[in-house]
Amino acid sequence: MIVCIIGGGAGGMMAALTAAEGGHHVLLLERQSRVGRKLMATGNGRCNLTNHHAMPDQYAAHYHGTDTDFAAHALTEFDVANTRAWFADHGLLTTMEEDSWRVYPYSNMAGSVLDVLRYALEQPNIALHTGCTVSRLRRRGDGFTIETDNGSFTASKVILASGGAAGSKVGGTMDGYQLAKQLGHHRTALFPSLVQLKTDPTYPRALKGVKAEVLVRITQGGKLLAENRGELLFTEYGISGPVIFEVSRAVAGQENCTAALDFLPDWDDRETMDWLRQRQAMAGSREAGTLLAGTLHSRLGQMLCKAAGFTNQSAAALTERDLCAIAAQLHHFTLPILGSCGFDQAQVTAGGLRTDEFDSRTMESRLVPGFYACGEVLDIDGDCGGYNLQWAWSSGHLAGLLQSSE
Repeated sequence: MIVCIIGGGAGGMMAALTAAEGGHHVLLLERQSRVGRKLMATGNGRCNLTNHHAMPDQYAAHYHGTDTDFAAHALTEFDVANTRAWFADHGLLTTMEEDSWRVYPYSNMAGSVLDVLRYALEQPNIALHTGCTVSRLRRRGDGFTIETDNGSFTASKVILASGGAAGSKVGGTMDGYQLAKQLGHHRTALFPSLVQLKTDPTYPRALKGVKAEVLVRITQGGKLLAENRGELLFTEYGISGPVIFEVSRAVAGQENCTAALDFLPDWDDRETMDWLRQRQAMAGSREAGTLLAGTLHSRLGQMLCKAAGFTNQSAAALTERDLCAIAAQLHHFTLPILGSCGFDQAQVTAGGLRTDEFDSRTMESRLVPGFYACGEVLDIDGDCGGYNLQWAWSSGHLAGLLQSSE
């Protein structure tokens, strides 16, 4: 049986290899000049290929979509242990960071992950076509016709693994949704996720390139939408960094949101005030803007004092009320959110093909027998930290088994 897989990303390669292991002839079509380009950009080039918290009993806490239960079966059938064992069988050693439970290749190089996948694809029953864009997908009799800019192909089964709209420079595209639509499928609204946030640029612009460890809270009209703790990066247009990627999904499609930053999340108000009084006594006649030097980046410390209303005054001249104002900025510095950056800068697409139109036990379409989908093209997306790649491996493997829903 000939199986056509559209998309040579993580899910597509796993689906291709699983189908080939099942004895099928595989046709793998990739629009980019090489497979796995997006994989190379994950984990800052280290490829965070899974996370030990991406377990079936914890999926609801780390995956999102209209129906997160859809992900449970795939994550159970091919879980984190299966993933690490599969890669180990193909020559990839992995290591786990105990503080975050993130799994990386032992080499700390994304290229190592892609190498074992590419080498595994080099088998007689897998035909790889790169630089091949699919323009039309049609059901014909008991099979499918796949029209591309390199000619037409026929297949008995088709697995759509085209990915989402995020990261166009490394392969993100709307093609998959359009191809599925040709077969009668529908999608939910799409939003960029794991992406930088745009804020009022007044303060961030002056802090471009500055990093800080913070607790961030995203609120809307006093309601807490999300919170997270980690490294934040100020940019010319707003805020970025791992801690922001984690909460960016909460901003998708929302208006009038605010980011509240706590730069001393382990301290209560009393501890902060005691420390500020000590710093004031040591600073003496120096400018108030130097009060936070040595604890925060110098530009960040000066900015927080400025936000509290103090610039040229001497530290010694600050009153108890003034110190309270600085403490408030340390724990509750707020930035109005103007929105998120677009799909070009996003790591993941939130939203996708409606999962109620697919069988979670097989990944086969409920509308078109023989048509499957896996990975980011579906309305399932995960948190930052290896969850999205685990979904790609799990759903790709399940789709590649080519089980029938009938």
